[in-house]
Amino acid sequence: MRGVIVSLERLAKLFEQLNEWLGRAVSWLSLLMVLVTFTVVVLRYVFDLGWIWVQESVTFMHGALFLIGAAYTLKHEGHVRVDIFYQRRSPKGRAWVDLFGTLFLLLPVCLFIFSISWDYVAQSWSLQEGSREAGGLDGVYLFKSLILIMAGLLLLQGMTMIIRSLSQILGVSESAEAGRW
Repeated sequence: MRGVIVSLERLAKLFEQLNEWLGRAVSWLSLLMVLVTFTVVVLRYVFDLGWIWVQESVTFMHGALFLIGAAYTLKHEGHVRVDIFYQRRSPKGRAWVDLFGTLFLLLPVCLFIFSISWDYVAQSWSLQEGSREAGGLDGVYLFKSLILIMAGLLLLQGMTMIIRSLSQILGVSESAEAGRW
């Protein structure tokens, strides 16, 4: 059993590295959004210039930041948690809460988002959907695909949480013995 858990922990580490890298990469969009928004304001109010595609790019960056960054945030425990069930528990008790929360809340929600969004994204791809605004950005279908990617990344992070929780509960890993992930 220990060998299986150790192998699964290696897989979990790969999932976490992916989400860590993507989260750090996409975090730069927040700085870029500020710079582009500042540019839009200066162009509009100083030079009386404006382009729809520049304004839409801020919306796209904002959406990408949240959609791709969701799994990173989950990895770093940045989402809302009901502390009444969590804070006063032992590491093993927390692992049980994480396991049940992931199995009965996170995974079903991710699968629901993925399944409900599939036709929406597929239709957008079939139309090669672009902006509804004249002069707006093409590639709206690519942006909408981030919904499916978000669900997939959250599923991967959820699988990591399941593996780490089981490892903690069974006490078969170094991270479980240390009481941390």
